[in-house]
Amino acid sequence: MNDLENAVGQYIVYHDVLKKTNPERILYLAVDEEAYEGIFSEPIGKLMLENQRLNLVAFHKLEGVIIEWIPSVNINK
Repeated sequence: MNDLENAVGQYIVYHDVLKKTNPERILYLAVDEEAYEGIFSEPIGKLMLENQRLNLVAFHKLEGVIIEWIPSVNINK
């Protein structure tokens, strides 16, 4: 849970800075498959995805390929 809190906190800071300095850019939080299937399958992770609080990219660590690409409608406005 601490890792999620830290990652989301950093994401919010970076998102706000980018919105001011480079508004055309869209920030994504990248997590490996293990983290995605772990925290984002739990109620708190599902809630964050349902509430569209962040843009998320999940990738396969060994193969280096994207397995999920989840843009948020709310945060990109």
